[in-house]
Amino acid sequence: MKKTVMIMPVLGILMATACVPPTKFKTLEQQNTDCRQEREKLKTDNDKITAENREIKSSLEIARQELQKTKTDNIACREELAALQQQHNRISKDYDDLQKAQQALLKGSEEEIRRLMSDLQGSQQNLDQKEMELNKLSVTLDEKKKNMEQIEAELNQRNARLAELENVLMEQETAMKTLKKSVSEALTGFENQGLTVSQRNGKVYVSLEEKLLFPSGSTTVDSRGITALKKLAGVLEKNPDISIMIEGHTDDVPVIPGSSFADNWDLSVLRATSIVRILRQGSSISPKRLTASGRGEFFPVDPAKTAEARQKNRRTEIILSPRLDELYRLIE
Repeated sequence: MKKTVMIMPVLGILMATACVPPTKFKTLEQQNTDCRQEREKLKTDNDKITAENREIKSSLEIARQELQKTKTDNIACREELAALQQQHNRISKDYDDLQKAQQALLKGSEEEIRRLMSDLQGSQQNLDQKEMELNKLSVTLDEKKKNMEQIEAELNQRNARLAELENVLMEQETAMKTLKKSVSEALTGFENQGLTVSQRNGKVYVSLEEKLLFPSGSTTVDSRGITALKKLAGVLEKNPDISIMIEGHTDDVPVIPGSSFADNWDLSVLRATSIVRILRQGSSISPKRLTASGRGEFFPVDPAKTAEARQKNRRTEIILSPRLDELYRLIE
């Protein structure tokens, strides 16, 4: 519609030029220009009025919101005023009750006043006593708190030591597993010839039956046994922190009278000593790591009185243990 309005004056002018004199044409052209300027001014005024209208609507909305808030605040103030009025009434009533009580007290006899004063004095003494007891309890509580803090500090230290001890034990357990694997690999060819390797109680046990080491009634290790012991010595050289206990065991058959051994205990000790010498021969194993002991017939693996059981009992056990210096340090 606006485009039509704008085009109509132009068409009128064009039509007029065909039949209107120049003077009149210029007049019409000036009028057309004035109309356009007036239209632009009206458009500008319209935009301005539209913007002002929007501002007025916005201001009106804000005023409405403020009015609503004022109404809400007014309701809250009325409610608060009512609550304050009720509180004032209660306080006034309490004040009246106190005045009445005071008047009743003033009207009372001197004896009642003395009784009340006596009760008050007794209450004060009782309060002083309770305060003294409370002070004592406070001192006791402080002492207990200090003791608790000391106990807690000691407990933390013990927990730290326990954690450190557990780490050491775990490291030793891992080390013994690695050692068992190394020993088993070194003695692979002997495990079906009377030799077993096991791990228990944090130690590695290498058990060698008599038939792998000694002829019957002898303390001299045969060639197969020497080969096995040399392979074991090679592993022990690489683990200098391992203690080595050699235990000799016999069966319960007494030694032959007149032999070179006083008894089975003597035989078991001498066999253990022979193995110690072979382990040390040509190796760098420190003698401080080695212990030779004899158990005689007193620690059998099979208590039966059969030939098979006695054969199992005639054995030598090499017990490999981790050094316990670090554990003793943590335990102390």
